[in-house]
Amino acid sequence: MKIFLSTDMEGTAGVVDWSQCRAPSAEYEYYRGQLQAEVNAAIDGALEAGATEFLVNDSHSTMQNLRPDELHGRASYLSGKHKPLYMMEGLDASFDAIFFISYHGSAGATSSVLHHTYNPRAIAEVRLNNAIAGEAAVNALVAQAYDVPIVLITGDQTTIDEARPFIPGAEGVVIKQSISHNAALSIHPDRARELIHEAASRALQGHLQPPTIPNPPELTVRFHTRAHADLAEALRNVERQAETVVAIRHDNPLDLFRTFIAAVYLSRAITD
Repeated sequence: MKIFLSTDMEGTAGVVDWSQCRAPSAEYEYYRGQLQAEVNAAIDGALEAGATEFLVNDSHSTMQNLRPDELHGRASYLSGKHKPLYMMEGLDASFDAIFFISYHGSAGATSSVLHHTYNPRAIAEVRLNNAIAGEAAVNALVAQAYDVPIVLITGDQTTIDEARPFIPGAEGVVIKQSISHNAALSIHPDRARELIHEAASRALQGHLQPPTIPNPPELTVRFHTRAHADLAEALRNVERQAETVVAIRHDNPLDLFRTFIAAVYLSRAITD
């Protein structure tokens, strides 16, 4: 059984501030260790359920947060910036299941700690088929394209709730209850790992079903500025709807996702 893990960091137990999940800082060094432990807990749970092969796509910030030699299960490690499929790079139809580890709420989820959708300095809101979509929902387009089930999501309560309409069958592990953008009540890290381990094992023993996002899928993206929308509008299959809003349409969910990622990379030309 082959498992794909896409890992972020904002959903890790105790993380409530950018300084805790961005290098260089002593806090970052501590919390990257906490993220590593949560990823390994998921791998251990999957091993218990019979998984034999793992690919971990490090998808947070510079995408080089984990220590490859410390990954359990002798997992392969995909790291580094500028991946064509970003958080879903490396996925193909050969995988049996997907884990989303340490995910966070969407740009519009103001009650979720460190909420954003791909580029916090450019994107104000994303909707998938007119429903609020966080990164889990957007990434589900790739899972659907390759017909691979998403079976585990970890993060705060908002993260789990936002993913449910698109990924109804996934195990959801609530690591913390968000209070505001920079405050949350986290469970103890040891308990977080226990819950992730148990959920990962349980998730692989049930009926595995890929996402079923109705076709044709459409992403509506509201940017912070007109300049961001101007850049996105230059892409194929993108239609301007308002000063800061574009709609991205494509019959193929993978091509829709690719166009969205192109818009994200273009937005960084202004914000980075």
